[in-house]
Amino acid sequence: MKMNLKNKKFKQPLSAPIDGVVIQPLKVVPDERGRLMEIMRRDDSFFSGFGQVYLSTVYPGVVKAWHYHRIQDDRFTCVRGMVKAVLYDDREGSKTRGSLNVIYVGEFNPVLIVIPAGVYHGWKCVSDYEAYVINVPSEPYNREDPDEFRVDPHEGEIPYDWARKDG
Repeated sequence: MKMNLKNKKFKQPLSAPIDGVVIQPLKVVPDERGRLMEIMRRDDSFFSGFGQVYLSTVYPGVVKAWHYHRIQDDRFTCVRGMVKAVLYDDREGSKTRGSLNVIYVGEFNPVLIVIPAGVYHGWKCVSDYEAYVINVPSEPYNREDPDEFRVDPHEGEIPYDWARKDG
């Protein structure tokens, strides 16, 4: 995949996981009544607490990016449609600083992605219908002092081009 490398800070290939990121495969159990999929349990090794659960949707072709949290870990999966999730590590002192991960998640790849505080992330809907993303962050949203810091998805310093790559 060709990337926009105007800021050549990459230290690892795209497939190398960012330090602290967990990609947990989810098992779907179908039967004649429907499907069951466990998303997260409190006895999972990466579970660090519970803040809230929320649903975010994204329309086809729309990018929701970039943001990071100073305190909160995000733990999300896509339960309808498909999203291209992109993570970028710009944490001071991180051994994977400058690394970028691209993970396709949704109906055709059911995984839970655990994103540690400080890692920029966002997603783009790549299905031809609205995608549903469920997030179980480690902290509740603080309306008076949000732990959320944003960067423009197309004009910022993160070296990633959200355009579709055909070939």
